[in-house]
Amino acid sequence: MQFSVYQESHIGGRKVNQDRMGYSFTRDALLLVLADGMGGHLHGEIAAALTMQTLSAMFQQQATPYVKKPERFLEEAFLATHHEIHRHKAANNLPDTPRTTVVACLIQHNTATWAHCGDSRLYWLRHGEILGRTRDHSHIENLIAKGLVASSERATHPDRNKLYNCLGASNVPRVEVSRRASLLPGDVMLLCSDGLWSMLGDQDIAQRLRTQTIVRAVPDMLKAALELAGPGSDNATALAIMWQGSSVVDGVASVTADMSTVISTEALPDDLIGSTMGGAKLGAATRPQASAHEPDHAHGNTPAPADGDAFDEDEIEKAIAEIRDAIEKSSQILK
Repeated sequence: MQFSVYQESHIGGRKVNQDRMGYSFTRDALLLVLADGMGGHLHGEIAAALTMQTLSAMFQQQATPYVKKPERFLEEAFLATHHEIHRHKAANNLPDTPRTTVVACLIQHNTATWAHCGDSRLYWLRHGEILGRTRDHSHIENLIAKGLVASSERATHPDRNKLYNCLGASNVPRVEVSRRASLLPGDVMLLCSDGLWSMLGDQDIAQRLRTQTIVRAVPDMLKAALELAGPGSDNATALAIMWQGSSVVDGVASVTADMSTVISTEALPDDLIGSTMGGAKLGAATRPQASAHEPDHAHGNTPAPADGDAFDEDEIEKAIAEIRDAIEKSSQILK
């Protein structure tokens, strides 16, 4: 298995960076995770960090050297994280439960499966064209999907920031899992927080990844997003890989990737796990130096989900109200 990888996070104009990202891999499996602690919630960064730790630990347990049931793994890992966040709240007597959005992608045997809760996004691109994108669990995306609002209103609609699904809420999250996607060498998987995608349109993101390697495109996109957002910019984070294939002969790394960021896992022992997520057994499979840049402050159109849209209108309205109420309470505490 070969892939090139790059990740970067910026605090933007916020006091705390609540975004977290990372990846873990064995000889035959690769897990990518990005979590965005929800703005306004007390300890959102803790919820995001617990997400990374829990998914990393479960990957270490089950990737031997690959995960037998990817869809079940992602769903169970998200739910385990949700319960871990609630345990943390109770153990530390917090006034409210930290919350986070999350997107994760598991790649093995040239096949990708991903899941998300909230509005952290995944883009799947081939030759600069978007083949798949997660659909945000937001009120505006629900309205667009039902034809009640034009897609052109995404950036301006008053309900654009209303989420109805996340980890850590009082309700158990609904994990949206994709169908399996067959990858080809050169395919790009981009995971990003809303600090990036809210400033750059899908076609802008696709264009930048079409004309540049991920090592250049990711920092270029983050810089552009922060400049467009101005002094009050949100945390902005991205994690991208270019897939090279399950064997060396499949790879196109020498042509399309910065070789300093390429990871090859074929010589790894079955029980060795490399990780930037914490909680894994690190050995020879450590990340390339150029694969991650972490500043001082940093610590659509998807293949349809297996079960369709799990929410109805009443559930969405109730979830939005619950999340907004929690934001108001935690904002008062933070003042």
